[in-house]
Amino acid sequence: MNPNMVNKRPKIKKNQTTHETNCISEPTGSGALVGSNDDLLTEILLRLPVASVLRFKSVSKHWKSLLSHQHFTLLFDNVPVSPGFFVRDLYVPFDVENKTPPPFRSLNFYPDRCGIKIVQSCNGLLLCCSHRGKEHTRKYYVFNPTTKQYAVIPSVIGGPDASKTIRFMGLAFRRTGCVHYKVVCFRNEKHNKKRFQIQIYSSETEKWRISQESFSVSDSLSFGPGVYSKGTMHWIPNFFDLVCFKIDVEQVQKMLLPERASSSWGSRPLYFGESRGHLHLVEAARHENPLQVNVYELMSDYSGWFIKYRVELDDLPTAYPDMVYSNRDPSNYLFEVFDVLRGDEEEESTFVVVRIPEKIMRYDVVNKSFEKMIDLPGLLCYRRICYTNVHRYSQILSSFRG
Repeated sequence: MNPNMVNKRPKIKKNQTTHETNCISEPTGSGALVGSNDDLLTEILLRLPVASVLRFKSVSKHWKSLLSHQHFTLLFDNVPVSPGFFVRDLYVPFDVENKTPPPFRSLNFYPDRCGIKIVQSCNGLLLCCSHRGKEHTRKYYVFNPTTKQYAVIPSVIGGPDASKTIRFMGLAFRRTGCVHYKVVCFRNEKHNKKRFQIQIYSSETEKWRISQESFSVSDSLSFGPGVYSKGTMHWIPNFFDLVCFKIDVEQVQKMLLPERASSSWGSRPLYFGESRGHLHLVEAARHENPLQVNVYELMSDYSGWFIKYRVELDDLPTAYPDMVYSNRDPSNYLFEVFDVLRGDEEEESTFVVVRIPEKIMRYDVVNKSFEKMIDLPGLLCYRRICYTNVHRYSQILSSFRG
């Protein structure tokens, strides 16, 4: 497997790292030259994994200042690295051969008596909330799992009564060039439960404000998590339309999802998410082949969808017979799509993460081959999980404000 699929930074061998450490404590002439040249030192440090960068902040006050400066963090964050993802509380590395440790053991960065769970992942930051309790008592947080920085989001405008009607919270954060984030909230209007008020929190002002824009949906089904991309929040509230909220201009627009088999209308898609600035929606081909999955991509001008990849699962039931839902109906199979990751070199390193009973697999789009990523533990083996409970982990060093 090509390790560049998930990490573009060159790896450093252990014996080289040891030698580097010795050079730090007893600098040679060339070591002193590198240490005194910030530009050259920056170029070297940019090639290190994030764990080494965080550790090297303790070398000296100068290194801490250099590695914490916005110039360095923006350059480091410009190379997107996603080592793995969370399935609820379980961390799963993307790279099967060189597994990375989880960025944290538990979400205990804040003493929330109700526990903390992940709501959404957005360009290296996590939107989290209280795990248990009623909506009007729930706290929301923004957390950077790499640096462990966090912020507590204040309550929405309207107090506890307004908090009871929250239906959606989504995080909007640009990976580079900005230290601020926004949180978008949709809540039912008081006299019309099918119409939604929009509130926007800005970490720059540290305040909520009510948008002039509002919208309505044809029913009151669950919104599900939001997907942020290129200044726009996307979600599928009624499983028939894609709804987009352009945050900067505060404009809501709707568009149809890809044309699907009639039997799948009104059901949740297998997957909806973003990778490298592209929105993807996954549907089973159903009538064509129940083991074929179509990965649709949204055109950049939002004019429509097209099939970007076709994933063939035909070989899996033979190797993993538990995929067959019932012997009476061998055309019904148990599987879920957890993620779609586009590689840096387009199809050359693109893969799809698929969950089957007891296991999580990755499907290589080019080689059309599968590889087991992990055996699922305990209750996760057979219980439906859904992609909405899967959150990608991306490394980011930049500190946010607010």
